[in-house]
Amino acid sequence: MQPVTFGQHAPAVRTLVHLSDTHLLAGDVHLGGRYDSTGGAAAALAAVERTGIRPDAIVITGDLTDLGEPAAYRRLRELVEPVAERLGAPVVWVAGNHDERPAMREGLFDVAGTEEPITGVWDLGGLRLIALDSTVPGWHHGELGADQLDWLRGVLAEPAPLGTVLALHHPPLPSHIPFFDILELRRQHELADVIAGTDVRGILAGHLHYSTSGTFAGIPVNVASATCYTMNLQRPATSVNGMDAGQSFHLVHVYPDTITHAVVPVVEADTAEYFTPEWNARMAALTAEERLEAFSRKPAR
Repeated sequence: MQPVTFGQHAPAVRTLVHLSDTHLLAGDVHLGGRYDSTGGAAAALAAVERTGIRPDAIVITGDLTDLGEPAAYRRLRELVEPVAERLGAPVVWVAGNHDERPAMREGLFDVAGTEEPITGVWDLGGLRLIALDSTVPGWHHGELGADQLDWLRGVLAEPAPLGTVLALHHPPLPSHIPFFDILELRRQHELADVIAGTDVRGILAGHLHYSTSGTFAGIPVNVASATCYTMNLQRPATSVNGMDAGQSFHLVHVYPDTITHAVVPVVEADTAEYFTPEWNARMAALTAEERLEAFSRKPAR
């Protein structure tokens, strides 16, 4: 049976799960002696499964480990791959400034470690997902080299049926936090030149440890928060620091003419039970006008 459309938009044609900044350490050591990054990643993945969706891909936008330790990459695979297998979704691993390319290649892809940028292209039923590598070996700021931009230009030369989404670690956006601006993606105008006039519909990023969004070269950019710790933005910009709260991930729904990014908090809280599958079934059995009468009309006062 075809699902009933309750509003004017048909269901999304593709869905993605977007996580970022897991920052695992070997031996499940706590990050900075205070943040359980392994537990945070496990909690986020459990929350992903509770959503009940079957995503077309799970995208993790960098800082997969904190020190680039081989054992930390192996541990991350132990956490992520069983979930991905149960959901029937490929995992898109994106390199971040805390990652080390050789160890990442060996630990996640089972190939020889080199310092070449870690990039990739996935065809998700017509939606093209491109992973870029904005890391600079030995540094924490980001940059995309000429060779990688030339490669990207070649890939984008032919449009994809449902368009393209880019994933990279360093977002091409300003931050109001001074230390993040020091560690920004440099030479952003070069990326803008490459994607201008192409089928790129959205950009996924991480790095900031808080959720934010903006536009870059007219293209929406959405940054997922971290699963390990987040930034306490209640403080003045010059004293923003990390906190063990507010961890989240994004549910990305791709429609023919737009893409939405829902922030999903990683928390198990007491939840009301008014809206249920049975309630939805009752609404589905009504006509559009009857649904409005049953649920939209306010009671007389």
